[in-house]
Amino acid sequence: VLPRLTSVSSSVCLSYTLDNDVLTMEQRQFYEDNGYLLIRKLVSDEDIERFRKEFVRICKREVKPPGAMIMKKESLRSQYGQSEKVVNKVQDFQEDEELFRYCTLPEVLKYVECFTGPNIMAMHTMVINKLPDSEKQTFLHPMHQDLHYFPFRPADLIVCSWTAMERADENNGCLVVQPGTHKESLKPHDYPKWEGKTNKLFYGLLDEDETIPKVHLVMEKGDTVFFHPLLIHGSGINKTSGFRKSISCHFASSECYYIDVKNTTQEHMEKELIEMVQKKYDTISVKLMDIWNFRARLVQGERINL
Repeated sequence: VLPRLTSVSSSVCLSYTLDNDVLTMEQRQFYEDNGYLLIRKLVSDEDIERFRKEFVRICKREVKPPGAMIMKKESLRSQYGQSEKVVNKVQDFQEDEELFRYCTLPEVLKYVECFTGPNIMAMHTMVINKLPDSEKQTFLHPMHQDLHYFPFRPADLIVCSWTAMERADENNGCLVVQPGTHKESLKPHDYPKWEGKTNKLFYGLLDEDETIPKVHLVMEKGDTVFFHPLLIHGSGINKTSGFRKSISCHFASSECYYIDVKNTTQEHMEKELIEMVQKKYDTISVKLMDIWNFRARLVQGERINL
């Protein structure tokens, strides 16, 4: 009788996960309190190897996925040419069937559904290739909330799945989180005031609360962390000579809806993203919702709003 009583009361007091038979009560409570949940060895070595090979093919321009944004460290191009030693991120890989397999893996979606419900959209996809860094800290990502980038709500029906493609630790710039910050509101973001250290769209919090403890998420290959879009997180620099790869997708319930970000703290992000897209595609008129409609793909259930 007792376990049933627990599960009934759980739906009353747990607001960040949906009732499901995948997560234990301990896991649900951990996410409730901390805003993230780490699942060990979720993605197979075989899948990760396939993703890594496809990433290398994209870096070498052997494959050119439509709509993918390939972010490079231009100053390394003369030294390394078209190779993974130059590319620090492939964003929006939803049209690359091989990489997009990550967003459809049953073992990943099984967990995603605990946060979004059965109708799941893959909204934003990335392979991050954290390059070896110097004192310039070019590839340090300042502490931020992912919701700053997203013009859709409610936040509680959005979750990021982030999988380490090799060991990630403090030496090569693992994720750093501030547990519990998912319960706070969306804060103002801007480019950090660092000398020569800002990458396009690498926004950070304007006022970072240094008193909130930080946790370094040390992860092995295949380990996957699910986290809330308001959780404050970032990543350090890669002090090794290798490359720290990860693959991620932000999923949202298709019942989420678009919002107008005009006159909000997100307005400058909208302006900059639209300018980038207009420049890339040589187009005059594009709306933020158009960009997201192009990125979004249904992976499970039915498409309702997004």
